[in-house]
Amino acid sequence: MPSRETVEAFVAMVESNQHDLAIEHFYTEDASMQENLTEPPRRGRDTLVAHERAVLARAKTVRTECIRPVLIDGDTVVVHWVFHFEFKDGSRRRIEELAHQTWQGEKVWRERFYYDPAQMKTNLA
Repeated sequence: MPSRETVEAFVAMVESNQHDLAIEHFYTEDASMQENLTEPPRRGRDTLVAHERAVLARAKTVRTECIRPVLIDGDTVVVHWVFHFEFKDGSRRRIEELAHQTWQGEKVWRERFYYDPAQMKTNLA
């Protein structure tokens, strides 16, 4: 079960747009992430970090905010995120999602994201 302090440190790192470093620091070696239920889970912290870096490499700027409260119940944590992306191709996206996490001790073990896929296609520019 994660401490509130650990979860808040994780949120702070993501909000400072150190998404890849947050994965390196706060996820188990065998962690997995899954987008909605449409794709199979990505597995392994190194794979998760590489995927995150590839997404960030396409972005010119990213602004991340956590919509409070962060819900913590035992090993389950739910975070409401809003991401504002400006990509290098000039497109812009606002992605709102819920991240449902299962923690093992002080690290994320499983994570599933819930969001409307239509957000990925809507250019705000």
